[in-house]
Amino acid sequence: MTGTADDPARSRKSEEPKIVHIILIALIAIAFTAGYIVFYELLINAVWFDNDYTGANRWLIPAGVMIFSLLVGLCRKYLHAPTMIDGGFVESMKGSGEKVDYRTFPGALLSSLLSLLSGASVGPEGAISILVSDITSYIQEKFRIARESADETLGFNVAALASAYNGIIGSVLFTGVFATEFQVGGEKGALKFLTWNLLAGSIGYLFFLLLGLPPFAHSILFPPIGELHPVYVLYAIGFGIIGALLAVFIGLSMQGIGRIVDRVFKDHEILPLLAAGAVIALVGYFVPNLLFSGQAQIHAIIDDAAAFGAAMLLFMAVAKILLLAVSFRSGFVGGPIFPILFSCTMIGLAVNLVFPAVPVAICVMCIEAAAFALALGAPLTAILLVVVIGTADPAMTVLLALSAVTAVMLGEGIKRRRGMEG
Repeated sequence: MTGTADDPARSRKSEEPKIVHIILIALIAIAFTAGYIVFYELLINAVWFDNDYTGANRWLIPAGVMIFSLLVGLCRKYLHAPTMIDGGFVESMKGSGEKVDYRTFPGALLSSLLSLLSGASVGPEGAISILVSDITSYIQEKFRIARESADETLGFNVAALASAYNGIIGSVLFTGVFATEFQVGGEKGALKFLTWNLLAGSIGYLFFLLLGLPPFAHSILFPPIGELHPVYVLYAIGFGIIGALLAVFIGLSMQGIGRIVDRVFKDHEILPLLAAGAVIALVGYFVPNLLFSGQAQIHAIIDDAAAFGAAMLLFMAVAKILLLAVSFRSGFVGGPIFPILFSCTMIGLAVNLVFPAVPVAICVMCIEAAAFALALGAPLTAILLVVVIGTADPAMTVLLALSAVTAVMLGEGIKRRRGMEG
């Protein structure tokens, strides 16, 4: 008989996620994220930053980078660890660079930790997106949740990421804005999915807050600008153009290096990582500030930018983007936020050294907002991210909006022109 309670096909049918499922995945996602961040920071400090032997023996920089790069390659080849080679920055944030298969979780976990330890120009948020997506996929299968609806599955996944990202970034609204800008689930379920994001994101934010773990929020502070002078509007537009050009350079770097890797290392899994490791090791030996995501190095540079000089700051900005592209396209696992933030900050500091009358907060934060707005294709998310990390006052927020709008408009103009030429 069909249609009865004993019908196996019917009993296996997936159910729509309920609020209890959202709360469950939010708690699991943020608990895992907190443990991952703490463990990663303990590892990287023990191996690199708090290790006197490493500091006293500079030759360990290239040796360590090459060893960790080889291990990442082995994880990719033998543990089938996922990568972001074919995805972009948005995919790295959403955890959708490759088809989710939770069976690759061990390889993804090991590969992501080794990538972060290798000195590659990647941050932890990309790894967290992959790992949390794997965990979410596993829970969905075991609880038979939303397995027959692509919209429900995506909404459930992004709710898990909302808990993780809102905790580590330190904003209860970040992923709600990010997901809304990309219309997760489409118009039909937009309100429901936004509600899931806000609930899960609130859980993640409160979890980090209650544990006293430091989020990204307020991590890069500049003196507030105070009053909003008319000339500041011109500064914001000008820095919006600079940020847009940086975002275009990021895109071109990703495309160019991606083509080189495909041509030279086609069908190879370990060799691209070893070649990338050699580049990272060489650059890191002579300029250690360019190793890793830049999160740890950026504060010392801000405190004494004059000691580096404008030319060196601009060199580090360009080199960081190239290393980010090399890291992504060769197979390292990670995210783009802090490498891009590092590059924007270096350019802003360089401009401030040349034109000291322009407030450093405007130089740096407007470039950040513009670059993120165009690179991620999400201006509201970009503004919120810069506001949270840099603690912008209301006057500064207006300038960030102008910079982001300038970058998006310039980007649309470039896209239309390329379309006409094509």
